[in-house]
Amino acid sequence: MGYSWNWGVLFDHTGVGQQIYLDWLLSGIGWLFLIGIIAWGLALLLGTMLGIMRTLPSSLMQRIAGAYVTLFRNVPLLVQLFFWYYVVPNYMPSGLRNWWYFDLSPGHSALISASVGLGLFTAARVCELVRTGIQSLPRGQAQAAYALGFSTAKVYRLVLLPQAFRVILPPLGSELTNCFKNASIASLVGVPELISQTKTIAEYSQSNFEIYTYATIVYVVINMLLFGLMAYLERRYRIVGSGK
Repeated sequence: MGYSWNWGVLFDHTGVGQQIYLDWLLSGIGWLFLIGIIAWGLALLLGTMLGIMRTLPSSLMQRIAGAYVTLFRNVPLLVQLFFWYYVVPNYMPSGLRNWWYFDLSPGHSALISASVGLGLFTAARVCELVRTGIQSLPRGQAQAAYALGFSTAKVYRLVLLPQAFRVILPPLGSELTNCFKNASIASLVGVPELISQTKTIAEYSQSNFEIYTYATIVYVVINMLLFGLMAYLERRYRIVGSGK
């Protein structure tokens, strides 16, 4: 028995109100971007702070950041996601716990857990990139800044970080795309993002091949856009005379 192709499945009615399957797919894309943006913002901020800590002369700061990286890089992302979704809320203060369980919708609590879990996991990877970028710079850069009377904060903010980020832009772009791709695991805790919506559409329509093909195309387009953005930033902020 031959397979009945239905490439127009996205424009079929779902049977729920006046919605078509394309509405569900677009909703999933929206949730995917929301998780990815929140998680990446958290990862970039926290990862930068940790990367700085790993290059400070303070051994205590180095050990704290090193312990964070060791923990979050060696525990599977899925385990971390389940930890933030199933375990952490039970140990919140009573007022916050009641708000979490009774005031927040299941979708929004799952969104917060997934974004935090993914952001903290990715921060450990960003930390190592920032550390490597800072340590790749000549020591004379920081020494000259200190000789001019700069504080440590100004040395990092005005001298080291601007150069380090130019160096690490290519691998940082890979982490950005990985962050958005890893957002798909949020479907396992009930976030109706792209993978979750794709599964639902496939179950309703029975057009599995077509739906997963469309989902694949969406991921390819998203990653190409992100790669294009990072390529533009690399050209825009490349170090003149570096040959890159």
